[in-house]
Amino acid sequence: MVLPLLLLAAIPALSAQTGDQVLLVVNRNDAASRQIADYYRPRRSIPLKNVCYLDATTTAEEIPWETYLAQVERPIAACLEKNGLREKILYIVLTLGVPLKVQGSGRGLEAEYASVDSELALLYGKMKGATFARMGPVRNPFFMQRDAPFTHPRFPIYLVTRLAAYDVADVKAMIDRSLKARNRGEFVLDIGGPANGDGNNWVRTAALLLPRERVFLDETPNAIYDRKNVIGYASWGSNDGNRKRRWLGFEWLPGAIATEFVSTNARTMRRPPDDWVFSGWGDSEHLFGGSSQSLSADLIHEGATGASGNTYEPFVTGCARPDYLLPAYYQGRNLAESYYLALPYLSWQGVVLGDPLCSLGPPGK
Repeated sequence: MVLPLLLLAAIPALSAQTGDQVLLVVNRNDAASRQIADYYRPRRSIPLKNVCYLDATTTAEEIPWETYLAQVERPIAACLEKNGLREKILYIVLTLGVPLKVQGSGRGLEAEYASVDSELALLYGKMKGATFARMGPVRNPFFMQRDAPFTHPRFPIYLVTRLAAYDVADVKAMIDRSLKARNRGEFVLDIGGPANGDGNNWVRTAALLLPRERVFLDETPNAIYDRKNVIGYASWGSNDGNRKRRWLGFEWLPGAIATEFVSTNARTMRRPPDDWVFSGWGDSEHLFGGSSQSLSADLIHEGATGASGNTYEPFVTGCARPDYLLPAYYQGRNLAESYYLALPYLSWQGVVLGDPLCSLGPPGK
């Protein structure tokens, strides 16, 4: 297939990033956060001065703006300034136990609520004097920048990911898989949802931009289960009316990533009961975390190495775009750059689960 090869040839050489460019954020008051940081830091050779300890006084996943500013954003900014890291750091890695989402008023595209992660992406600009309205999303300057390496100050943001899942064991396994990633396996693309919706068109485009021999594209009404050797996945998750099973039953390869067009799949990192199913909004007794929708942490628990999600309603246009995410990852971008290439908005609802440095390496390696 010619098109992906031409795209690959047009991309400038991407220098491998290291732990020197990572700020690792730990909630000192949360045992899981400390354990994850202690496990991750030596495996990516992150310098001790790049570890930022917060003293968050709450274990709640959802916090008000005042708490976010006082206990998350300002202390992280202070860590960066104190250690002279503002320009050097490209990636901020949060750990399970760091608050997940910020409460706010409003509705729709005028909402003030957001994920902690997406709001923190703006911190670089804020530290250089930029101001942003709380209401609504902010355009991501790195969105769709296929041919540009991520650097400062050209892109005045941080790429924020989260080492989080249902428990420490899940996160350690995710980290281990990230270190074993290789450029092999199948990209599973499952058409669903609105018959001619934007999301389906993005999935089809992703299929065109990946090598044909490595793509499984399904355009039937059926949900896809039990695929082997999966390295990438895109679907509508529980928004596909034919998706009846909570667990996909995939054999995920080390380094595999996923994205689903689901409004609240990163609403919590708490684990539902094993018998929880997608029973629909009408079944109020079986909602989990206030929703009947699928959860990104399920993908990590089942064996994926990275997954995107949303804390509150992002609308389809605010979800990670598979036509940018999957080709970038296949071409050798690391996990963080691949996801942020695909996210249209910041100060919005997005969460990226995974090690930012995880990379498949270039094709054929």
